Amino acid sequence: MSEDILLLDTDVETALRAAVRSLLNERCDPAAVLAAYAGDRSLTRALWKPITTELGLAGLLIPENRGGAGGSARDAAVVLEELGRYAAPVPFLTSSVIAATVLLAGDSELVAQLATGECTAALLAPFSAATAEQIPTLTKDADGRLSGRVTSVAGALEADVLLAAVQTPAGTEVHALATSAVTADPVVSLDMTRPLADITVDSAPGRVVVEAGAGLPALRAGLAIGAALLASEQAGIAEWCLDTTVAYLKVRRQFGRVVGGFQALKHRLADLYVELESARATARYAAGAIAAGDPDAAIATAVAAAYCGDIAVHAAEEAVQLHGGIGMTWEYPVHLYLKRAKADQIGLGSPAYHRSVLAGLIDLPLGRK
Repeated sequence: MSEDILLLDTDVETALRAAVRSLLNERCDPAAVLAAYAGDRSLTRALWKPITTELGLAGLLIPENRGGAGGSARDAAVVLEELGRYAAPVPFLTSSVIAATVLLAGDSELVAQLATGECTAALLAPFSAATAEQIPTLTKDADGRLSGRVTSVAGALEADVLLAAVQTPAGTEVHALATSAVTADPVVSLDMTRPLADITVDSAPGRVVVEAGAGLPALRAGLAIGAALLASEQAGIAEWCLDTTVAYLKVRRQFGRVVGGFQALKHRLADLYVELESARATARYAAGAIAAGDPDAAIATAVAAAYCGDIAVHAAEEAVQLHGGIGMTWEYPVHLYLKRAKADQIGLGSPAYHRSVLAGLIDLPLGRK
């Protein structure tokens, strides 16, 4: 573990956090988020535009010399923490983190378009994919047209461009396809604030954006940084759940007493606070390790991905239980966080998968069955 990686926000990160939180507090009302479950995607468009134009965050991870903001993984982690706090239905993770990282391995003009928010992109991979080998590859015919099918793709419904892995004799290339050239079938998923879609590509034209030699490493880099920074979103989810539950228990009365005064509930909240602080630390260390190019970045990513997914679910479950009857209602927003946490738990690799990766990285023998 490097002692040079800060776990607290810098002044710049504090200002970024305040700007993102102010925007979301003003425009990301839980009632509007809930509308996504009725098929209303208007909030996504209403939020994404100011995020890209007013705050300029679409190209946060893209260098300045390629039209982006020149930010680091730490900056993106701050944004994702706040997006997690509000269960914001925007494609920042899928477009500005994963797709942007993949595209940076090539010299396509799409990089600059992504940086300005002119277009959004999504990687044609199941949301559960943890390795490049788990990404289905499309076939290319003699005319260069692509065909294939990829299921449970996150971010595809909001994307203008889809990035597809294509196997060639020279290696794995990454091709860009217009979403208008494919068939997208929405999937009824647990978390409709990050909807999934099954994508069918039938002899669609595409263009190479990452050459064969760099294709596989680009896909691996995109999934790796996605898994690391998803942990920050999970920490944000857990933080909202704890803060909201504490605030509720301070005013809820039962048997003539404030519910938060019961010792058993205090113990549960204290345990959850310790878990949240640990989740914040692991998520921020992973982002810091990536930003610093630390050789332990892979280990830090595996730790954060293995730990934060379970903590977000636990925090959301505690929030539902400790809110009592109101926590079970459709109108109260706790269920939005439980669904996001459960969906995130299997996103880009489950905690069990990342624990197995961590065991290999630190030469820890796996237990015998």
